Amino acid sequence: MMMEGVEGDVVIVGAGIAGLATALGLHRLGIRSLVLESAESLRTTGYFLGMWPNAWKAIDALGGIGQTLRAKHKQLTGIVTSSVVSGEITADRPIKPADLEGDSGLYAVNRKMLLETLENELPRGTIKYSSKVVRIEDSDGFKFLHLADGTILKAKVLIGCDGVNSVVAEYLGLSKASSAGRSAVRSFVELKGGHGLEPKVMLFFGKGIRFGVIPCDDRSVYWFYSFRPPQDREIVEDRMKLKQHIVSTLGKVPDKIRSVFEETDATNLEYSPLRFRHPWNLVWGNISKGNACVAGDAFHPMTPDLAQGGCSAFEDSIVLARVLAAALRGESQENEQQRIQKGLENYAKERRWRSIDLVWSAYMSGSVHMWDGVVLSFIRDHILAKLLGGLVLKKASFDCGKLN
Repeated sequence: MMMEGVEGDVVIVGAGIAGLATALGLHRLGIRSLVLESAESLRTTGYFLGMWPNAWKAIDALGGIGQTLRAKHKQLTGIVTSSVVSGEITADRPIKPADLEGDSGLYAVNRKMLLETLENELPRGTIKYSSKVVRIEDSDGFKFLHLADGTILKAKVLIGCDGVNSVVAEYLGLSKASSAGRSAVRSFVELKGGHGLEPKVMLFFGKGIRFGVIPCDDRSVYWFYSFRPPQDREIVEDRMKLKQHIVSTLGKVPDKIRSVFEETDATNLEYSPLRFRHPWNLVWGNISKGNACVAGDAFHPMTPDLAQGGCSAFEDSIVLARVLAAALRGESQENEQQRIQKGLENYAKERRWRSIDLVWSAYMSGSVHMWDGVVLSFIRDHILAKLLGGLVLKKASFDCGKLN
């Protein structure tokens, strides 16, 4: 059946990191795109994201925004892990310039500032807000996107960057993200007298919990707390009770760390169950199909244990913009539809195993940190702690390449 709609060469669903970075990558290569965002404005909720060197390589490929963002944030100089059972430091690993290439090291980046920076680099009108996709149909090699307001958009290329509940991932046949069996609480606090903490990522684990404290400047601290939710649902539904639960389970930690949690306003707690896409679904599932594909959390939702969710979304964006630009410019003798399909297949091939590696490594790292019991805790604290720190740095050394 023939359908008519407003036409766009490339339509991206979702204005998160993956969506905006892909649109910006295409823009840098002279390709116009339209970003559909279901919310009324940019979703700037959330606090800070760990940006590793693999993310900075991708960000720097997008132009000059990397230097701007690094200049506004504090570089972190090490990772310290400690047991909440014994109170002992199990590993103290400095992040050296030789490890992470100097100014492209680890930074805690304000998520709101990051998204606004990406948005400001895009041409006016690139993002169409209040545009919720409710149905996707095929006709004559095009994708027809039915929006909640009745609008129909016709796209040569459809890219799903619409998060863990992606309508595009569902259209491609990818299974829904699975529960990781854990939940996370994230928050941010500004201490008037300063926090007195070193510029390091401080991780704590034991007794079935894992949490981290990351200083962002001299007074501000971002923290997260991962745990198996208690059976009493009232604890997670009442923010004050949730804060009390967290403070009561911190175990043996320095007073400076405890004060971070105690001084946090309970109304600022963000609670969410952790979900991930099983690696075998990424092995056999459709990352792309015809002229449609997924990127970011729509592609590879993962637990936050390696701090690679946002970083890998930037990687996706560079690879995707690169292959799409080549396809749309006609850099082969095939027709446009064939070039687009092959380009997206190449993107899926390039990103599949990297994503499987990150999803599985993050899940296993989080599981190990949540181990309880005397024997397992001893193995983790005295044998695996340094290995896990090395794993984080290894995953962060990846280079997705340039835009062209």
